[in-house]
Amino acid sequence: MSEVNRSSAARSSRPEQEKPAPGRWTRLVTARPRLALFAALVVTVLAVFAGSGVADRMGSGGWEDPGAESTYATEALEREFPESQPNLLLLVDAGRQSVDSEAVAAEGRRLAERLAAQGDVTGVGSYWQSPSPALRSEDGREALIIARILGDEKAAAQALERIGDTFRGEHGPVEVSIGGPVAVGHEMTTIIQDDLVRAELIALPITLLLLVLVFGSVIAALLPLGVGIVAILGTNAVLRGITEFADVSVFAQNLTTALGLGLAIDYALFIVRRFREELATGADVKDAVGTTLRTAGRTVLFSALTVAVSLAAMLVFPQYFLRSFAYAGIAVVALAAVAALVLLPAALMLLGHRINSLDLRAAFRRRRGRIEQPGGEGSKAVRGGWARLADLVMRRAPLFAFTTVTALVLLGLPFLGVKFGTPDDRQLPSSAESHVVQQHIRDGFPGSPDGGIEIFAETVDSEAAGSGGAGGVSAEEYAEYRDRVAALPGVLRVDGPVTSGSAAYFTVQPEGEAVGDGAQSLVHEIRDVPAPFETSVTGRAAVLEDSKAAIAGGLPLALGFIAVVTLLLVFLLTGSVLIPLQAVLLNGLSLTAMFGAVVWVFQDGNLSGLLGFTPTGDIETNLPVLMFCVAFGLSMDYGVFLLSRIKEEYDRTKDHEHAIRFGLQRTGGLITAAALILAVVMVAIGTSRVTNTKMLGLGLAVAVLMDAMVVRGLLVPAVMKLTGARTWWAPAPLRRFHDRFGLREGEIPPSSLVATGEEGEVTEPAEPTGVAGATEDTVKTGRGAVRT
Repeated sequence: MSEVNRSSAARSSRPEQEKPAPGRWTRLVTARPRLALFAALVVTVLAVFAGSGVADRMGSGGWEDPGAESTYATEALEREFPESQPNLLLLVDAGRQSVDSEAVAAEGRRLAERLAAQGDVTGVGSYWQSPSPALRSEDGREALIIARILGDEKAAAQALERIGDTFRGEHGPVEVSIGGPVAVGHEMTTIIQDDLVRAELIALPITLLLLVLVFGSVIAALLPLGVGIVAILGTNAVLRGITEFADVSVFAQNLTTALGLGLAIDYALFIVRRFREELATGADVKDAVGTTLRTAGRTVLFSALTVAVSLAAMLVFPQYFLRSFAYAGIAVVALAAVAALVLLPAALMLLGHRINSLDLRAAFRRRRGRIEQPGGEGSKAVRGGWARLADLVMRRAPLFAFTTVTALVLLGLPFLGVKFGTPDDRQLPSSAESHVVQQHIRDGFPGSPDGGIEIFAETVDSEAAGSGGAGGVSAEEYAEYRDRVAALPGVLRVDGPVTSGSAAYFTVQPEGEAVGDGAQSLVHEIRDVPAPFETSVTGRAAVLEDSKAAIAGGLPLALGFIAVVTLLLVFLLTGSVLIPLQAVLLNGLSLTAMFGAVVWVFQDGNLSGLLGFTPTGDIETNLPVLMFCVAFGLSMDYGVFLLSRIKEEYDRTKDHEHAIRFGLQRTGGLITAAALILAVVMVAIGTSRVTNTKMLGLGLAVAVLMDAMVVRGLLVPAVMKLTGARTWWAPAPLRRFHDRFGLREGEIPPSSLVATGEEGEVTEPAEPTGVAGATEDTVKTGRGAVRT
């Protein structure tokens, strides 16, 4: 009997009353599938135009708290004393000559004069104009010209592009290289954009290949990529709109690509897998789509909500670096879910059984374990590799729970030694021009290229401003304040004051590293020094301290928000009080390996040669928050997939252990395949030459694999076995609340999960095969097997 005839026979054997009436959403999605796909094509084309040039409007900063004291002081110094805040450095290399030679000195002065003549440059200084020892290398062969490019980050980068080629390169007896914060930021933005294109070229073909191995069908494999492309292009358009009224970090584009592909693949795998299961039972295409939307579709919606909640938590922090990832993440999650719940069902309506076309695995397939129900709907025999794993874990649940938790805790121990810092030129590859310049300064010039601690002093009392001295403050008062600061432990020297009207500034050179522990402690001590005027402290150490304070202030609210909303969503999904608590705790535990690896590799420098980065001995303050929010969301994504299938089977059978076995058998291969593909995308992002992007990609790859393979496969079934039937308990008021507002998959008759063959043998789709248990479904009949 042909596949079509067998499907027709199976459909005719199913009582009509067993078919749930299609919901409004199903009717809406399936009514005009061609129109839906055409509208999506139009919207996607518009998004391409709307999102074009978005990277050019993004910034490379956003690490600092805009409301902090250090930010105020920095802005005030830029306004009142632009020469104190140089963001452009010209490294003048005299070769074998001395920078004091007549020819080199003449050329150095000429370069400084040309730079000062640029309309958007101010505060130009050089070793030849004011022979400060800090502007001359210790070997006497290099010197610095410093300046400030006016304008915000984007305007300064545009000015640098215009004047860079004018000054870069050979000029008579000297060679000039360009560095400074503006050059570092501009080069970082350029490299990130180039690396993102390369990552996409790496990830897309590998992802397509893995999807073909997972689905077996080229047609089915193309669907997740289509959903991902729609989500990525749509998010770029959203970010382009956000740049009109808010700062957005260029780093957010990496998250857009990674989550756009990753979540699209997750959602499409879940939906297409369920659709193929329904087709395999003999359902017609429309019924299969309806059942898929009632079950997998609602799970996808809940999954998207949990991921969006984790990402939205970053909005509580003031740094636009973190807020940018919230903008990008929420947009890409929402668009991936919409595409999966609207465009994908429309495509499935049109494809129908052709979803299995161009099956490249047909010649290599072999039968693997099946889920059989030989006794009809009352039987609950479950077979297959994942089912055997579930049985093994549940038989030794205490051992697996203890061993897994212990291993995860041990992997996370390096994070106890974490040190936080601020990003600098060492984020860039060692060959980057601005990194080379800063490294020359770091190695060959006295003092620190990071500068010292700066104090901005101002008189705000108008009556005092009218008395003698600079702005009402006498030279003696400035000197007394300087002496008090100089007397603090850890102060090497204090330069200044430099005065202008009612304002002045001092520069404090700390002993040791400019952003070391001593310098950070010194910031607090300087802020406590009494003064007859208003003072504000800035510098890299002050920015770091204020950034850590902003993170610490927002972290309880962010964690509380994630925990409370996640608990509520998982309760609505399961109706249990214990399962949401388990989900939050186990998801958090799954991230320990990621945090331990980040410190061991990127802070301590292990594998730095292999991975090609310069270790700095610290981790940027914002990154652990970002990585937690993203990884926790992805962990919940997989958790919802597993729990929804366990819950569905538990509602059908009321057998706790069988439901665990069934849920893991049905989703274990699916989650593992999705995690492997997402890890490929993350590793592609991790090939970036910018250290923070490399850390983000590789760290999230570790988290995703650890969660899918260890937590979902071992820890969750072990813990659920230990909690037993109490897993599903809820007090009566909460049970009534769930009955009214909780997730309902719809009444799926037991017979809709099976297909009846001509000789009465009843089986379900076989365990997935292929990459990591990927989806190959089998429906066994009296005359053979139908494979999808």
